[in-house]
Formats: sequence, structure tokens, C-alpha cells
Amino acid sequence: MRAVVFSEYGGPEVLEVQDVPEPHAGPGQVRIKVRAAGVNPYDTKIRRGFTKDFAPAKFPAVPGFEVAGVVDEAGDGAAFAVGDEVVGWSEGGAYAEYALGGNLARKPAGLSWEQAVGVPVAGETAQRVLDLLGVRSGETILIHGAAGAVGSVAVQLAKAAGLTVVGTASPANHEYLRSIGAIPVGYGDGLLERVREAAPQGVDAVFDTAGKGGLQESIELRGGTERIVTIADFGAAELGIQTSGGGTASPEEIRTALAAQLRAAADGNLTIRIADTFALADAGKAQALSESGHARGKVVIRP
Repeated sequence: MRAVVFSEYGGPEVLEVQDVPEPHAGPGQVRIKVRAAGVNPYDTKIRRGFTKDFAPAKFPAVPGFEVAGVVDEAGDGAAFAVGDEVVGWSEGGAYAEYALGGNLARKPAGLSWEQAVGVPVAGETAQRVLDLLGVRSGETILIHGAAGAVGSVAVQLAKAAGLTVVGTASPANHEYLRSIGAIPVGYGDGLLERVREAAPQGVDAVFDTAGKGGLQESIELRGGTERIVTIADFGAAELGIQTSGGGTASPEEIRTALAAQLRAAADGNLTIRIADTFALADAGKAQALSESGHARGKVVIRP
């Protein structure tokens, strides 16, 4: 099968399409004919070797762990049958024509492959951090990077929970943020004053999805580091700010939440914004866009 492979750490240029052996479903497993693979910042961190001390790549490595597609092989005891349309996490890489499924849910009819594959990671991450922050109806939350894949889902989940949402983004994304219910503010100098003007009632919690500044202002807005969480700024610990890289929810809890979010997306109650779609041969371009921090939504690869 054709798959994107890298055999050394480096920039997007180390990614190349190769013919590799097909995976096959063992007991309890399914193999998926991949219709869409999600591109995530963590994919680029693995490729650059930033995770090699605790999660080294096994060369030659196929990137990607977010997948949507059709089951075409099912092992004994598998939870899904051949022909089922599924979405979730893969085992062993998703930038390929075929992938083994990990934790999966059924794809609702009518939801596109691109939108479906935009739900698992963004949905799990957004809900995990909102729970960690202990947000409550009537509160105000500041979300940094609110127009990105995780940020935009967090905006919508927070709004649905009854919060007022202030979101930082570039001016080109302000109209989009308004359309999903956030009060947009620009990055950069004057951020503190802009947020205070947008939220004179104060800010109860801060969720940083961007990792590109704003934490010092967040501390001042909060009067300390309590109820500030980042998923992207690895220097946050020096400021005493909590970083969330994963949760303690069980696979069943994650799967149940994924199924609910997929249904919300299919019903039009959760908008998944697609930044761009790339072929396997353009995986380097897809990861470069993700790595730039300027993707307006989800970056997707279609084999």
C-alpha cells in the first residue's frame, strides 16, 4: 500500500510516499480503508524528534493517529464489521491507504469524511481542558487560538455550556469567531486592555490552545495562575501554569463523548472548520501548514 513515511527526524522534507506492507486485523482489531486522516501538531512534534525521549518514533514511521474510513477487515471479536464507517484513533499510522483502528466510533450518515476526522482529537482535548478548568454556566472564559481546530471546538462547547467566550485570533478570523458565538480580540500589544474591554466582568478561566504568548496577560487577568491551562506552551511550567497533554478518561468514556460530538456535528450543532485538504504526496505541505500555527481549522489528508 502507499503510505507517508519518515526514516529520520527533521522538517517536512523528510516525509515521502513509499510502498509499504499492508497491516492486517488481528483478534479484536479492524483494518480501515482510510478516507481521511487528521493532521495534528503532535504529528509534527514526533517528526522533529521533540518527543524522542519519551515517545521515540519507530523508523520507518508512518505518521498520524486520527482516522476516518470504512472497515474492510475485521478480526475475531472486533466491535465493528466490514463495511462499517468509523472515526477515531488509529494504531500504527493513519497517513496511508489502510490503517488499523484503535478507539473508534461510528460515523453518522451525512457527515463528511473531512468533518468527521476533525472531531476526535479536537473534541477530546477541548472537553478535557474545559473539565479541568471546572467551567460553569454564567462564567467567562478566554480562549487563546480560538479559530484553530481545538480552539473553535472549545468555543462551541463552552457556549453550549452557558459561558461567555472571548477568543484571541488574527483579524481575518474575527468574523468566523462571531459566527460561532465568541467575542473576538486581536493578538499582540494591547491584549490586556482589549480583553478587559471585551469582558469588563472579568475572566474566570483561560484555555491556551496556541502556545504563542498571552500567558503573562492571562495571569494578570486572573490575578494569579489558578484556572489557566495550556496545551501548547511548553514554557508554561516556569510561570506556574498547568499544561494538559492527556487525560484520565477511560477508552469507553472517550468513545461515548466522541459519538456524541459526531452526532452534534452531523446535526449542525457543532461546526468543524476545514482549513485545507491534501493528497498523500503533499503530506509535507499539510504538516507545514499545521506547524505554521496559521491554519484556519482542521488540516486533512485524503489518500
